Amino acid sequence: MSGGMPTIFFLNRFYWPDEPATAQLLGDLAEALAARGWPVSVIASHPGDAQTPAEEIRNGVRIYRRRGPRWGRTAVGGKLVDYLCYLFGAGWQTLVSLRRGDVVVAMTDPPLLGVVLWPIVTLRRARLVHWAQDIYPEVAMALAARPAVRWALGLLRGPRNFTWRHSAGCATLGRDMAGLMVRNGVAPDRVAVVPNWAPRGLGPPSAQAVQHQRSEWHLAGKFAVVYSGNLGRVHDLEPVLEVAAALRDAPDIVFLFVGTGPQHGALAAQAQARGLSNVFFFPPQPRAQLGATLAAGDLHLVTLRPGCQTVVFPSKLYGIAAVARPMVFIGPRECELATLVRDHALGFAFARDDTAAIAACLRRLSTAPDECRALGAAAAKFHRREDGLARAVAVWEGLLADGAAKPSANQRDDP
Repeated sequence: MSGGMPTIFFLNRFYWPDEPATAQLLGDLAEALAARGWPVSVIASHPGDAQTPAEEIRNGVRIYRRRGPRWGRTAVGGKLVDYLCYLFGAGWQTLVSLRRGDVVVAMTDPPLLGVVLWPIVTLRRARLVHWAQDIYPEVAMALAARPAVRWALGLLRGPRNFTWRHSAGCATLGRDMAGLMVRNGVAPDRVAVVPNWAPRGLGPPSAQAVQHQRSEWHLAGKFAVVYSGNLGRVHDLEPVLEVAAALRDAPDIVFLFVGTGPQHGALAAQAQARGLSNVFFFPPQPRAQLGATLAAGDLHLVTLRPGCQTVVFPSKLYGIAAVARPMVFIGPRECELATLVRDHALGFAFARDDTAAIAACLRRLSTAPDECRALGAAAAKFHRREDGLARAVAVWEGLLADGAAKPSANQRDDP
């Protein structure tokens, strides 16, 4: 401990200089808490280069990086090896670093990380808090095609629920996910809803930066409909190709997938096989260019596969709102995300089989710049009202200080 205060250990596979969404979110929160006087450490995996040290202090956060392979970008077997190697290295680091009264915050990459850490935390008489960016094994169960696989995965809920119920608390992204935790036995007062936020510093970029990005992507005179982010299995992306097919006769409307993930190869192959010349694929863009790449789109897509609405919350809408762009959500009509889009006039929400209605909506918006600007202004207002990082820091301080001393006022600086 430092000055009688507990050290906060965040565990997640990715952290700076890696750029997945969870790494950026964790970096924002960890550095904000450190700026407010909390002793903060992060235990992550090593990116594998020679320049990144195994241990360093950056912006007040001590970072431990455990070396291991990174084989599983898409292959399930390689990903499993990555998970196991990280669990071993991070578990050992936690065991040797943790002291009585410290707090361990387990994220969900790899899945069920908190289950592995619970015995170590208990042994060290520390406290465990779960930060569920997604909820396993339910995510895998929702995507499994075979009933026997779903049944086997379901067996993992027992130990997962035990650790949830016997930990200091749980934090998750929305009320649908929080409701699942409560239904699985977690006391409602031990579940905190902490929505994610746009990456720190993200906002509308300069007109020149946007124009440069649109020029690089050959978007002059085009209405660009963008899906940006992980092409993961929980994201329902086949309907996007259906809509693109329905808009073949609208050459000024183009669809961009910006990112990579398990669905990338299949989507690209389908687009080529169907002759969808209005669909384009681009690799993930550097974090420093995120504002320009998001703002280069005229409208963004957010999707969610039916059955995943209580286990995942696609947080890309916060980044889209930060750059004042409208969005179309494709997924379950009554889920929390669809309600947010409708209630705050961020755009429109459709079910996955509403192909004709989605196509008609995009066709109309492509010739209605005033409506797009109004939706973008509503999105920017939502971003300002949410003030996501500041709100998250306030909630996390309450979680972390439950039974522990908070930093004194003279130790704090505004994040």
